[in-house]
Amino acid sequence: MMTMFRTGSRRTHDSGPAAEALRLVKVTKTYGTDDSAVTALDGVTLALARGTFTAVMGPSGSGKSTLLQCAAGLDRPDSGIVRVDGHELTGGGEAELTRFRRGRVGFVFQQYNLLETLTVAQNTVLPLKLAGQRVDRNKAREILAAVGLGDRLGHLPDQLSGGQRQRVAIARALVAEPRVIFADEPTGALDTRSARGVLGLLQDTVRVHGRTVVMVTHDPVAASYADSVVFLADGRPAGRMDGPTPDAVAERLAHLGDDMMAGV
Repeated sequence: MMTMFRTGSRRTHDSGPAAEALRLVKVTKTYGTDDSAVTALDGVTLALARGTFTAVMGPSGSGKSTLLQCAAGLDRPDSGIVRVDGHELTGGGEAELTRFRRGRVGFVFQQYNLLETLTVAQNTVLPLKLAGQRVDRNKAREILAAVGLGDRLGHLPDQLSGGQRQRVAIARALVAEPRVIFADEPTGALDTRSARGVLGLLQDTVRVHGRTVVMVTHDPVAASYADSVVFLADGRPAGRMDGPTPDAVAERLAHLGDDMMAGV
């Protein structure tokens, strides 16, 4: 039976940033029905502190992207509790979730999701316009300069490299001053040099801007830029690693894959 998020503890006003950026309590998500049902998340409980950079990793089918979608309010779990920045997401309707995401959450996706007919500057401030918020163009220019695009404000996306497009996506995520930024394979379509630049920018969003970043990735090198790695297997938490290195992450992933195959 599907149960919606609870509403009793949801804040009614903004009292400042919460100590925990993200908390999931016994979150489950199943796709399909009966014999074709697939459990993507199986009672996941997880807490991430504010001002941290966390990578989420696991074998294919482990539930990584589903966790991010549910944590970000882009999809609804079947049961459990999700809190972002101390606010409990509810089943009160898509309009409410949309307002929450626009005010609290930033997104960086593998495919950039830029509008091809808008300039770099216009794409960057688009979330503010959609939310009906005041657009501070000076602040937007400062953010674009900080991500290395100060001389590209009038360029269209097709005049940019892949790495530059992803930098626009990061600037766009930052301009609304979100408490949490969710990144889904943000370097998956980039060459090594561009990927390093983007990962460095994500680190800066935490260390310089004080945001919280949650990044789904399959790449041990990308994960090594994070403060810690949370591993998933079969839709359940499968350990955590602080101070990750590429070799250590790759070894842990190999063991997770072996464990999943052993259970087949």
